[in-house]
Amino acid sequence: MSILTFFKGKKSKGSSKTKAPDRGILVFENTSEVIRAETVLKGEGWKIRVMGPPPEIRTGCDLVIEFPLIEELNILRTLEAAGAEPLQVVPVTSPLLRPVDIFQTKDYGQYFMVRAANMKLTVDKETQAIVNISGGGCPDVPYLALEMVGKPLTDAPAPEEIGHTLCGYALQLAYEEMRRQC
Repeated sequence: MSILTFFKGKKSKGSSKTKAPDRGILVFENTSEVIRAETVLKGEGWKIRVMGPPPEIRTGCDLVIEFPLIEELNILRTLEAAGAEPLQVVPVTSPLLRPVDIFQTKDYGQYFMVRAANMKLTVDKETQAIVNISGGGCPDVPYLALEMVGKPLTDAPAPEEIGHTLCGYALQLAYEEMRRQC
């Protein structure tokens, strides 16, 4: 292997070395801790994503945070200072350890639905009015639906402003994704 190839990080012919992981996963005990860590990290400007955990590292929490592995030390210091330390940090070293995207979308012709975790938000594509909110089992879901259904996406309150449960958090993610896509 030439010295230039070594510093570029490329494999030479016949090399069996694999590429080092560039993403990691922060695993937490519960969803509240994920939400807190996400708030802290995004508040500090970190490029992170909340995702579903791969089955191999599921701990009972339905969410993990994917982050740039090169920033692990600084991210852990940030979380430690905020009292939001993860249970585990896992480098994504194989396809089986990749986190699962929590968003699913479905086009129903006149309507478009975004699902985030267990919550679904559906809008009329022409008017951008919210026509349905469903999913979850949290006590604030009926209230969220009452406050949001029938209103244009741009006029409806953000779920994070009026919801206080995991379902409200998941609906906020669906709401943000819907606004991004519409």
